[in-house]
Order: sequence, then C-alpha cells, then structure tokens
Amino acid sequence: MPQETVKAEICRVLNKIGALQFGAFKLTSGKISPYYIDLRVVPSFPDAFQKICNLYTSFVKEEIGAENFERVAGTPMAGMPFATLISYHMKKPFIYIRKGVRLHGRQRRVEGVLAPGDRVLLVDDLITTGLSLRRAAKAVIAEGGVVNDAVVLLDRMEGGGEKLKKSGIRLHALLNISEAANMLYETGAINEEQLKTILKQVKKG
Repeated sequence: MPQETVKAEICRVLNKIGALQFGAFKLTSGKISPYYIDLRVVPSFPDAFQKICNLYTSFVKEEIGAENFERVAGTPMAGMPFATLISYHMKKPFIYIRKGVRLHGRQRRVEGVLAPGDRVLLVDDLITTGLSLRRAAKAVIAEGGVVNDAVVLLDRMEGGGEKLKKSGIRLHALLNISEAANMLYETGAINEEQLKTILKQVKKG
C-alpha cells in the first residue's frame, strides 16, 4: 500500500473513533498541549485496532526489516497492545518494559526473555519529547539488549526524534502530526482554527 494511502487510512480511522481532542492536556513529559491524540482508545475498537496493527506490521517489515531485530518491546503502557500484535504477526519474541522496578521476584524492569546482544525494536503509540522511549531504551540496555530502532504510529514533531537520534536510536513514524492535521483539515474533520492550533505546537527547526 502506498505511503500516502496508509497515512490517509490512519487519519480516517483516528477520526472515526474520536481519537483527536482539543482543550488543555498535560502530557507525559509535563508539557501542556492544546490538543491530544488518544491512541489508548484504539484497542477498544476491534476493527480499528486490527487495521492499525496491520499497518504497523507492514510498515515495520518494509521500513526496518524483520532481519534487523530479534525481539519486540512494548513501552509502558500505551505501546504494549500494538507491540503485542506486531510481535505476534511477525513471529518475534515479545518483551515488555515496566514503569518501575519490581520490588519482588527478579526485580527487573524488563519482563520476558532477553539475551545479551539481542536487538530490540521499541514500539510506542506516539512520540512527543521522546522521554518514554529513551527510558525504555535505557531499561533494555541495562538488561544487555541493544536498541537501534523505535517505531511509533504518530510523531507529534516536538523534538522527540532528534533526542532519540542523539541516543543512537532511529525513529520510524507511520505518520507525523503535520501530515495528519492537513489531511484531517482537507476532509473537513477539523476546521482552520484547529489546524492552526495543532501546527503551532510543531517544533520549528
């Protein structure tokens, strides 16, 4: 499927399930945003979830290549449903990262089987500052894994990709917020004021 068609399909799905909201929202990074894309609702819509996961999986195969990683890791918490399905479809071992260290058992941040030197593909729903993905990468590296690539459905274009690059991690996004906003505006899903609200948040330069 051509990239433009994939991007348009994602926008159509997100609009249909009401994932885009406007207001004042506090993000994971602590930043306040005038809009919010709630990708946590996607798994609550089976058809949308299946479609999004199929697009994710095809994108990973084409953009990164199955031969370039051994395991798939879901970041806490929003990345986990998508990572689970990607690993299932690609027949790759799944691991997941906890928000904090367990105080009992093996006291690990990473759950699942991870051998030293395993290349791990990080999966999250979206990226803003890159803080969640960098934390996840540190946890994997601390357990002996290697992180070269991270994939997200949406890049909010607020500097996260650049920060990951500094940590030696390539970011792969199916869609960026500028593309999404323009497509949603063209189809009448959002108005001009809402378009400007979103684009104002994009980090310049």
